[in-house]
Amino acid sequence: MKRNFTRHLVGGLVLLAAIVPAGAGAQTFPTKPIRLLVGYPPGGSGDFLTRIVGEEMSKDLGVPVIVENRPGAGATLAADIVAKAAPDGYTIVNSGHHSISKALFRKLPYDPDHDFAPITRVATGPMIICVNNDLPVKNLRELIAYAKANPGKLFHASSGNGSSPHLGAAQFEAAAGVKLTTVQFKGGGPSALSLMAGDTQVMFATPPTVMQLIHAGRMRALAVTTRLASPAIPGIPGAEEAGLPGYDAHFEFGLYAPAGTPIMVIRRLHAAAVKGLSKPDVREKIAQQGMDAAPSASPEAFEAEVKAEAPMWEKIVRTSGAQVE
Repeated sequence: MKRNFTRHLVGGLVLLAAIVPAGAGAQTFPTKPIRLLVGYPPGGSGDFLTRIVGEEMSKDLGVPVIVENRPGAGATLAADIVAKAAPDGYTIVNSGHHSISKALFRKLPYDPDHDFAPITRVATGPMIICVNNDLPVKNLRELIAYAKANPGKLFHASSGNGSSPHLGAAQFEAAAGVKLTTVQFKGGGPSALSLMAGDTQVMFATPPTVMQLIHAGRMRALAVTTRLASPAIPGIPGAEEAGLPGYDAHFEFGLYAPAGTPIMVIRRLHAAAVKGLSKPDVREKIAQQGMDAAPSASPEAFEAEVKAEAPMWEKIVRTSGAQVE
């Protein structure tokens, strides 16, 4: 009897030793700085949103959240780094929907469907169709007429293969029946500089990239890319009102960790991000840049949304005719 008691006691202690560190690790996360990657350079919506959410998460988590800009390859470079990182919650990415890259690129160095653990959506918004001030068009109807009369002669400044502006422009070409010549840049900032310099004439831009430039008269806004006007971007008509019914394009960003990251860590990251994105002053900062904060109810809810939206994004890529050149 004593021998059996001793055996059970030792077995129980071994089991307890195995369980306690795992639980303790989840409860004490994080204990060091967190890397938050974004696949675009400074100056665009991705960078703007990443820095806002990173700052807010740092306040709640009690450790620095260090933003790293890793532009290149249509934001797949940053995604690849995170996909291959240790699944411990210390390396995450703010990214668009991974199904876009899956549909655009014939081969990726990671699996978009299985290499990421969704944390939360960050924000959504329309893009703005902008033109160089010297282009002789004053509205969207005139832009479409000019593009039809000059096929391939309008240069479109894109913020990278697979970016929302790239897709928005391709959708526009299909809906309007025009052909633009696309020039790829590594982000919205370089694209905007090209447009202002006159090297390109048209740009589909996320609002943080161009709002101040539009207000300063450095470029001309013709319409937003959603069917209806956006309350966050007053004074600029929606695509339908501007003369292109049936055209509707938007962008979104969300946080992802490597697949296999413990669910308690995912939930801790989610809680920190949502707390920040729910603050009225943070929501106002995002709204001032023409976007809507859109935190998910839970990591599970965001994962369900990501899976449900995948066919939609893949269809958008296919029907738009967007290609990686």
